[in-house]
Amino acid sequence: MSDKTLKNWKVETDENHIQWWWFDKEKSSVNTFNKAALDDLTSLVDDVEKNKEITGVVIGSAKKSGFIAGADIEQFTRVESKEQVEEFLTGVHALYARIEKLKIPTVAMINGICLGGGTELSLSCDYRIADDDPKTKIGLPEIMLGIFPGWGGSVRLPRLIGAINAMGLMLTGRAVSARAAAKIGIIDDAVPTRHLKTAAIAYVTKKPKKHQASKLQALTNAGPVRKFLAGKMRKQLAAKKVNKKHYPAPFALVANWEKYGVSKRAFKGEIKAVTKLVLGDTAQNLIRVFFLQQKLKSLGKGVKYKPKHVHVIGGGTMGGDIAAWCAFRGMTVTLQDREPKFVSGAMKRAYKLYLKKLKKPDLAQLVMDRLIPDVEGHGVARADIVIEAIFEDLKVKQDLFKSLEERMKPGAIMATNTSSIPLDEINTVLKDPGRLVGIHFFNPVAKMPLVEVVRGEKTSDEIMGNATAFVHAIGKLPVQVKSYPGFLVNRVLMPYLMEALYLYQEGIPPAFIDKAALKFGMPMGPIELSDTVGLDVCLHVAKNLSQYFGTDVPDLLEKKVAAGELGAKSGQGFYKWNAKGKPEKPESGSSKLSEAVVIDRLILRMLNESVACLREEIVADKDLLDAGMIFGTGFAPFRGGPMHYAEHVGVKAIVDQLSDFTENFGDRFKPDEGWSLLNKE
Repeated sequence: MSDKTLKNWKVETDENHIQWWWFDKEKSSVNTFNKAALDDLTSLVDDVEKNKEITGVVIGSAKKSGFIAGADIEQFTRVESKEQVEEFLTGVHALYARIEKLKIPTVAMINGICLGGGTELSLSCDYRIADDDPKTKIGLPEIMLGIFPGWGGSVRLPRLIGAINAMGLMLTGRAVSARAAAKIGIIDDAVPTRHLKTAAIAYVTKKPKKHQASKLQALTNAGPVRKFLAGKMRKQLAAKKVNKKHYPAPFALVANWEKYGVSKRAFKGEIKAVTKLVLGDTAQNLIRVFFLQQKLKSLGKGVKYKPKHVHVIGGGTMGGDIAAWCAFRGMTVTLQDREPKFVSGAMKRAYKLYLKKLKKPDLAQLVMDRLIPDVEGHGVARADIVIEAIFEDLKVKQDLFKSLEERMKPGAIMATNTSSIPLDEINTVLKDPGRLVGIHFFNPVAKMPLVEVVRGEKTSDEIMGNATAFVHAIGKLPVQVKSYPGFLVNRVLMPYLMEALYLYQEGIPPAFIDKAALKFGMPMGPIELSDTVGLDVCLHVAKNLSQYFGTDVPDLLEKKVAAGELGAKSGQGFYKWNAKGKPEKPESGSSKLSEAVVIDRLILRMLNESVACLREEIVADKDLLDAGMIFGTGFAPFRGGPMHYAEHVGVKAIVDQLSDFTENFGDRFKPDEGWSLLNKE
């Protein structure tokens, strides 16, 4: 076959008659499987089955980005019927089975990312070798998309390494390094890049014994053992608060394995189960979330700004953690505060973070070497970006930025981490107000993926682009928002938290309120979240927003703060917090309101505020709003975001419910005029 007939693969045959199949997806920087790429692979298998001179096949990647990142996710959004999905999956199963049955040795030569369908392809080969570079990651992350491995991987992986290791990887969707994969038995060897081809040739020519599960690992797939282990797996999912109704995929994976193990029937069971999942709302919404994430990653793409030195002012929890994260991501960071004692606390927290992330003290120390205490602020003049993270006082911030403007180098970004003060109030003292941008992180910085990049009326396009590029550089997801009180996330989240307090004041038990929110799919109940954030912080933000929007702040919140009951930080808030930092929750108890009404009151406040943000153009569109709330607050991902959920329920139904709640519970439920604009779309 000529290379000219293949659009996605390149073929070479060497002097040893080993055929090298190089995946090079057309018009793409990353290898993903679509129908055309799979059809080309089918043609390659057709030819090699007929060609008696070929002594072996090595499958590699022609892309610098890695091996294969899995299936082209977009094709899942175009499925229309059960028959269409089953036919596609059955075709891939048949193709991978043919590769598995080839009479000559097959080697998957993995470099960089190897995920999903790429990993499943490698499992169909006789041998797997991988580049031991830290960038090489191998995994089956399908569970993150609301499905589970559907190209034979859910059967072949447990067969290869036993059920405990295999299910542990598939149920979490986590990817492992090449060395870890070799240790577990997923791959046969992890070697330096320069030895990859040599190793591949050696496996083809020497034909060592194929890796098999140990007797103990094989036993985990036996019938009676499967039943026992499946029960343990379901208990672990329950302990992690995975709701079967919201996220059916992990339970479907366990059920198929429990029923069929790693037998031939398991492959058909896999096709049937994954077909059902692909067509379900959860998978379609999680696929939507995947594309929302890609949209955030694309913001600022092409901007050449590459900051190397960050100066952070403020060594408190937020400032210190921002500095620590930037250093962790490879930047030189100088950290300034009024006295050494404020910086030292941040340094201790940073080392603890690095040790947790990197496991080894010597690696943690290498990162610490990039985090430099700088009480005098000498780093200001050298920094590419200066981030202010001090307390929320307009006059203090103005004085600080006025002094910074004189000392910062030309072109450096001047950023504030303010969560509530509009930029156009801060920048009035600057000679060049276009230089100021908001870069608003969320707590805890190391865990929260979203960062709001805030544009004031005078913020320049160049500064916005550079600030967005900076957020990318530190491995976070940027969402661009307009400078308006609360920006996006706090603006939409606060009514939800305040409504929980109104419910509490009406006598609804806090545990009942939290349980209702969890049932809807929120990652944490609003009462527990308020305690976690800090009731003093909630009060400050709520008061600030009330000045601009005329909203009320529940009296209960003021009383709690006045009594020193600040939540987790003080050991007492709405809940008592134990020494391990966990809330001691009483039984949820009875409620005069139904769970459904509690859920509606909480969520409708969020939806109403979301529509107001769209009307005021706080964000550019509904997709960005949904992305911001999912990655900024954990809004039930399986629902696809607030606006997607609202459209699913129906605008008229929501407006009618808001109107009813306005009569029964007050004007805070009055439908925003933005709903009428949505009706016109």
